[in-house]
Amino acid sequence: MSKKNQRAYLDDISANKPARKSPPSRQAKGSLKTSKASFSEAKTKTTPQRQPENERNAFRQSQNERSPNAQPAKQRVTKAKKLIVRAPNQKIQQRADFLKEQRADLSRQEPERLQKILAASGVGSRRQMEEWIGNGWVQVNGKTAQLGDKVSPDDQVTVKGSAIKLKWADRLPRIILYYKQEGEIVSRDDPQGRVSVFDRLPQAASSRWVAIGRLDINTSGLLILTTSGELVQRFAHPKFEVQREYAVRVLGEVSREQMQQLTQGIMLEDGLAQVERISEQGGEGANKWYNVVIKEGRNREVRRIFEHIGLTVSRLVRVGFGPIGLPNRLKRGQFYELNPAEVAAILKWADMALPNSGKRRR
Repeated sequence: MSKKNQRAYLDDISANKPARKSPPSRQAKGSLKTSKASFSEAKTKTTPQRQPENERNAFRQSQNERSPNAQPAKQRVTKAKKLIVRAPNQKIQQRADFLKEQRADLSRQEPERLQKILAASGVGSRRQMEEWIGNGWVQVNGKTAQLGDKVSPDDQVTVKGSAIKLKWADRLPRIILYYKQEGEIVSRDDPQGRVSVFDRLPQAASSRWVAIGRLDINTSGLLILTTSGELVQRFAHPKFEVQREYAVRVLGEVSREQMQQLTQGIMLEDGLAQVERISEQGGEGANKWYNVVIKEGRNREVRRIFEHIGLTVSRLVRVGFGPIGLPNRLKRGQFYELNPAEVAAILKWADMALPNSGKRRR
């Protein structure tokens, strides 16, 4: 056979030869016999696609609407900034440092009412503690406590079976002034998840802040907070008649006759309400500003007083409470902490004893 015919013969054999089958790939024993392509395809089918953010939020909202007991998520809150002031002179600074280091002798501590010291220790409010004592949930030295019981630093107190470390006022309390903004509430527990002033303020080490009086969500201005339950009582209890001063903007104008009517007293649904002082402070157009002073702090009292004479309060700002006024440099959402010398001056006004200074003055 010539070389030409031999080449053609070999070409014919190659063309008619069946394709060679590739050997099966070796796989681990017990492994799934799927290719990479088929595995990727299966993964795509079984793994749900990630929903866009707006769809997930809509889903959560629909779930909350379906569940009557679901609570809205707490809003993210920006912490309040502290007002920085110039350091006091050397004499005041030395007194402040001295007062800060003073500690009361607890061995001379007079017994305190049980509900009062429990509230001061951060267990709950006085009213709540009275309820718990009445329910028999509080024990003193192994015996069920009764309303009216008093305790001293040596007593052992348990609440619902848990031992409570009582916190006694052995040092100066802390006091801060916060410029509350509209839209904030003065409460730690809110089912609606609204912004609370306590979310904005710094934590009080080994204690907790207690607001002296409340401002409703639509009222701004001076809010005083302290770690002393006794000081709260001295400011807020109606028997002390501590003055609250407000800047009030109303739609309309208060006549002289109406001012006289407010100072003489008007009857609201919860009793007699009386304005101590009222004076006009100007304004533009239909909006007029007034300075109003009252001696009690019932719920929405200032707004209800003006509603009684047919006027609507469009803005309400507390500018003073007792001996404390809203600092001019304090901006909305800021706080200022009183130094120990300033705290001592407030305690003197409240007729409260300083640490390690003996009994309270009478």
